Amino acid sequence: MNNNRELFEDAPVAKAVAVMAIPTMISMLVVVIYNMADTFFIGQTGDPMQVAAVSLATPVFMVFMALGNLFGIGGSSAISRALGEKKLERARQISSFCCYGSLGLGIIMAILFLAGMDVILKMIGASENTIDYARNYLSYIAFGGPFIMFGTAFGNILRGEGASKESMIGNMIGTITNIVLDPIMILVFNWGVAGAAVATVIGNMAASAFYLQYFLRKKSSLSIRLKDFRMGERIALSVASIGIPASLNNILMSCANIVLNHVLASYGDTPVAAMGVAMKANMLVVLLQIGLCAGIQPLIGYNYGARNKARLMKVFWFTGACAVIMGTLLTVFMVIAREGIIQAFINDDAVIDYGIQMVIALQLSGPVIGILFLCINVLQGMGKALPSLILTICRQGLVFIPLVFLLNQMFGLEGVIYAQPTADFVSIVLASLLCMKIIRKF
Repeated sequence: MNNNRELFEDAPVAKAVAVMAIPTMISMLVVVIYNMADTFFIGQTGDPMQVAAVSLATPVFMVFMALGNLFGIGGSSAISRALGEKKLERARQISSFCCYGSLGLGIIMAILFLAGMDVILKMIGASENTIDYARNYLSYIAFGGPFIMFGTAFGNILRGEGASKESMIGNMIGTITNIVLDPIMILVFNWGVAGAAVATVIGNMAASAFYLQYFLRKKSSLSIRLKDFRMGERIALSVASIGIPASLNNILMSCANIVLNHVLASYGDTPVAAMGVAMKANMLVVLLQIGLCAGIQPLIGYNYGARNKARLMKVFWFTGACAVIMGTLLTVFMVIAREGIIQAFINDDAVIDYGIQMVIALQLSGPVIGILFLCINVLQGMGKALPSLILTICRQGLVFIPLVFLLNQMFGLEGVIYAQPTADFVSIVLASLLCMKIIRKF
């Protein structure tokens, strides 16, 4: 049974952050590799249209992960606060609610996606060159929806009780399974994008199986037993109040990518493929910093529940310094290796030319983007639903989407390419001001 009270309360801050954040960062690195692997092996088919189709379909796939985060991040925050308040039974009820909630919603979403496939394909801007590829990819993803949502949710739930290592292992099992299957299904079986989707679903099934056995072997102090399932006593509300803003972040990222792809498609399918590759590469910078900041959220939640502001602030400042240093180093690496990275995905001159410019543009906010993720996770850990919602919808919603249209009108394709870093800087300033104001009131 997992007991991490010493880690949450007494361990040196650097050690506590390392123990919680490093496994989460490794999980995120594995996610980066997994996303790159899909695009890499599809790129080996030599067909830019298949690469473009996956770029168009990925935001829809992210909706399943977003809804998994509703239960995962919302549940993790609620669980860590309950443990800080020494309410173990409530923590068990929350985890059971998240288990059956994620599975149930996954089944509902799978049915809706399959029934509305034609509408979805039209909405994401699939052209006559990409629509059949996108349909094949999303059909298989929809069937795997319940496993994608459960695996995403419980990777976060385990971190809520401090089991970051086990969360990382489950994530790695799923991703390694996917990476091993990718070349077999895409290239050997010649299934193309459909093979990538099948490999993704099987990988999520493997991760879900690991999390299930973790609970069945009674290694957790939490529960997935049906008898512990509760929605009342503000359990559903405590999960949803943080989970909805967190999942909305992923959903808005999907919507923003759909909008971006629509605008890019007006310049042809090649810029769509190039931006898809550039954003996959940029995930190395973004997701590692998200992993660092998401990893410390249980520390924030526990110490907020225990009313230990001094330790909370030490975690905050130490993590912020780590985020800026890591972001700077990753940005330098991406700028130096930009051409080789793009060429590794697909050997198409037009895609490479666009991709190099897009990679450089996306790195402009790389050194400081971690500040935004830190502020969001601190507010989520403290249970501050409305402020975290505001910050969440700014980067990919209120700021980014209008900027895409505005900069497109003003500067054409060049403006579209620089919309994301512009939105990042605006969001970072707002996040810093809002987070410090709330912390001062604690």
